[in-house]
Amino acid sequence: MTVLTHNWWALAIRGLAAIIFGILAFVWPAITLTALVLLFGAYMVTDGIFAMIAGANVAGREKKWWLLFLSGILGVIAGVLTFIFPGLAALYLIYVIAFWAVFTGALGIDSAIRLRKEIQGEWLLVLSGIVSILFGVVMLLFPAAGALALIWWIGAYALVFGVLLLVLAFKLRSWDRKVPHGEPRIA
Repeated sequence: MTVLTHNWWALAIRGLAAIIFGILAFVWPAITLTALVLLFGAYMVTDGIFAMIAGANVAGREKKWWLLFLSGILGVIAGVLTFIFPGLAALYLIYVIAFWAVFTGALGIDSAIRLRKEIQGEWLLVLSGIVSILFGVVMLLFPAAGALALIWWIGAYALVFGVLLLVLAFKLRSWDRKVPHGEPRIA
């Protein structure tokens, strides 16, 4: 059983959280940077928790389960540090987001490569991984972007990433339902 097909619902929740966050970033463009930092910190904690759950659910059955779990731990740590040091976090937020996006993007591409023979639609995971990596690289190249531009970049990223994860989650759900639960699945 693969990490993603068994835990399609976790991907759907991650996608919905990203979409909601993205919409809020556009609805409130005048939000202060501190509020944005705290909102993104909450998103990172939520995303990290669900990534850790997905990784823990397949520990011992999947070779690279620990990568998903590690991604979750990093997200939770970054989110908690954001709450503890919001002023300092505002200064370093760009770098935290950039490295997190590059790491999770690479993890998504790796997962898609492993899934390519098992499901159709793995290109959505590759595309979400590429979007994450590109977003991270742009944030590293242009760290002095204004607060409004940062809000729009993060909002756009969250919307695209969330929609791609949601579409992938329902494709995985459909595939998971086609395989009878009594039959062994490919690990």
